[in-house]
Amino acid sequence: KQWYQRRVAITAGIAPVTGGHQSHAEIKQGVRQVVGCKDPGSGKIGLSVESISKGVFVSYVESGSIAAKAGLRFGDQIVQINGQPVAGWNKKKTIEFLKKADPSQITFAVRDRPFERTITCVKDSSGHIGFQFKKGKINAIVKDSSAARNGMLTDHFITEIDGQNVVGMSDDKILKVIKSKDRTVTVTVMPEFVYDHMVKHLGSSLKKHMDHSEPTEL
Repeated sequence: KQWYQRRVAITAGIAPVTGGHQSHAEIKQGVRQVVGCKDPGSGKIGLSVESISKGVFVSYVESGSIAAKAGLRFGDQIVQINGQPVAGWNKKKTIEFLKKADPSQITFAVRDRPFERTITCVKDSSGHIGFQFKKGKINAIVKDSSAARNGMLTDHFITEIDGQNVVGMSDDKILKVIKSKDRTVTVTVMPEFVYDHMVKHLGSSLKKHMDHSEPTEL
C-alpha cells in the first residue's frame, strides 16, 4: 500500500503523451513544404530570418501575414526556397533572394523548430505548473512540481504555449495565456543563447506585431 501511494504521488504531475492540444505544439521530424506568395499590396511575405550555424531560421512572422497564414513559425529552419538550398546563406542573401522571387508563388522546404523542445505539464490544484519566468525566460523551477518531473530547465525562453506563439508578449500576457489553457499545458522552449541570437535584430515594435494567433483545429 505504501508503495502504491508513493507511485501515485510521483506520477501525479507527469503529463500524458497524447491528447489535448499537443498536436498543435508537436515538433515533427522531417521536412515539410510551405507554399505562399507576396502580399499584393505591400509586396512582402511577412517574415524575417536569422543565420545560425550555417542554417537559415525564421525569427519573425508578422501577424495576419502570408507567412503566418501559410504556417511558418518562429524557430522554423528554412532548408530550401523555390528548390534552392539555403545552407550557408546569411540573412542578407536570404532576404535579397526573397525580394527577387516570383511574387505569385514561393515554396519553402522547412524543418520544424529544431532548436526547440516541448514539455507537457499538468496544473496543480492552484492552477500552477511549477516554474517562474521573467521577460519570458524561465529562471526557477518549483521542486517536485509537474514542470520539474517533466524535465523543464532554467535559462530557456518560452516560445509557445499549446502551439500559440508568445515571443514578444509581456510576462502578464504569457501568464494569461497559460491560465486560459486546459489542465494539461504544453510549453515550447528554446535555449537562451539561441533565442538571444534569433531576436537580436527585433525591436520592441516588431515583437508587438509578431503573430500570436491561436492555432487552428487540425
